Amino acid sequence: MIAPAAASIPRRAHWQLALGGDGYAQALDDLRQAIAIILTTRRGSDPLRPEFGSDLWRYLDHPIDRARPHLVREVYAAIRRWEPRVKIERVSVDLDEAHHLSIGVHFAAADGLSGLAEVRP
Repeated sequence: MIAPAAASIPRRAHWQLALGGDGYAQALDDLRQAIAIILTTRRGSDPLRPEFGSDLWRYLDHPIDRARPHLVREVYAAIRRWEPRVKIERVSVDLDEAHHLSIGVHFAAADGLSGLAEVRP
């Protein structure tokens, strides 16, 4: 086995392999990616972790005024359970001009990082 070059090893507390590309997602990008993975994974779809993910998909075809409280509840429940590195400060649920749903998760990490993860389920 060949050891990776020292320059390619992440040096941050928060990191994971970047989806859809080469390299690593580090710091805020890591936390955003983790939140997106949790929220866009249907609960029950991961055979090794059947409870992993969220049930956001259940409310995607509901009118936005009725779905919003359920979506916010699902975001809080899934993130609290699966991403202990962040504390949710606020969740926003909006529709754009084309009526595509966008969920914004404003969060703070234990090490002082704060950011916004935008997810389009």
